[in-house]
Amino acid sequence: MRTGTPWWAGGGAWYPWLPLVLIVVATGANLLTPPRLTLTPLYVAAPMLAAPVLSLYVTALYGALATASVSAQMLAREPTVGEAVVKVTTVATISALAVVVNRIVARRDRRLASVREVAEAVQRAVVPEPPDRAGLLRVATRYQAAQRDTLIGGDLYAVRETPFGVRLLVGDVRGKGLAATEAVAVLLGAFREVADREPELVGVADYLETALVREREHRASLDPMEGFTTAVLVEVPRERPVRVRVLNRGHPQPVLLAPDGEARYLESEPALPLGLGELLPAPADPVRTTPFPPGSHLLLYTDGVSEARDEDGVFYDPVEKLRGRSFPGPTPLVDLVVADVVAHSVRLNDDLALLALNHPEPRGTPGDHGA
Repeated sequence: MRTGTPWWAGGGAWYPWLPLVLIVVATGANLLTPPRLTLTPLYVAAPMLAAPVLSLYVTALYGALATASVSAQMLAREPTVGEAVVKVTTVATISALAVVVNRIVARRDRRLASVREVAEAVQRAVVPEPPDRAGLLRVATRYQAAQRDTLIGGDLYAVRETPFGVRLLVGDVRGKGLAATEAVAVLLGAFREVADREPELVGVADYLETALVREREHRASLDPMEGFTTAVLVEVPRERPVRVRVLNRGHPQPVLLAPDGEARYLESEPALPLGLGELLPAPADPVRTTPFPPGSHLLLYTDGVSEARDEDGVFYDPVEKLRGRSFPGPTPLVDLVVADVVAHSVRLNDDLALLALNHPEPRGTPGDHGA
């Protein structure tokens, strides 16, 4: 996970030199101005700028340099004793406070990093990485945590080889924290249980719905009124030619990327998220079947991707961004999308979870790049 830093601290390689520039400017200005003027504010600003961003050693060094510069200035100009004591004491005191601030910020950052490491470990335990192959298909996943907090998200994915073909689940539980983690565990457990024995995707979705509603009634941490999960179920049957079957329960639409770079959304009958299915009748034919020829990629993702916005408020459009591109496998695809979303966003306000599926070209063909 990435830790957020203030916008003014993200300047890059020039920022560590900014306090030194202030000290040099203050010293140069003092040499050119009347003796009664001393630019003390610039001297005190130098260690304070260093404190929240730079190391303890550098912060202390700038504080000592600022204090020494003011002391030298006082000796050269021979002010009154009171004026010299006040100015030198002010800079020295602010420099000492800068060191204290530096230690407070460092302790906070260590604590925040520890919490995020725990959150990531829990996330990996609840949502384990699937294998990179499922049948003849290649699989890649990525999870990118939001920058705004350290709470465990509710994004989930799973891949399962079954007697009916390869089955995939990508979902997003409403909310964050312990309740979201419990709902994720319930859904993944139910998916692993039902995927091997239920021949129809509709039956798999119904089982997930039943499991979520049942657990919601017996667990106080799961919101009985507003707890729901958007999800998309995908099945790649064993029959040839290879096709993908998609059932969508209120989730962002998957993207199909053809070998020639043509990208499009796989639209399906609108349906309510899991946990809300009892509110409206289910569509008569919710499953959509689409050819999945060799060289094609299927991208599943959570709304952290589709709802990412740039500084003008424009949403990220995966189809627009992927159109005309080709990839040797699913890993470069998910890597590019994550990097692209991060670059597109002013700030990641929601977790990103991606699962890409690739039907590889037969070995020996021009498009084959190996596993």
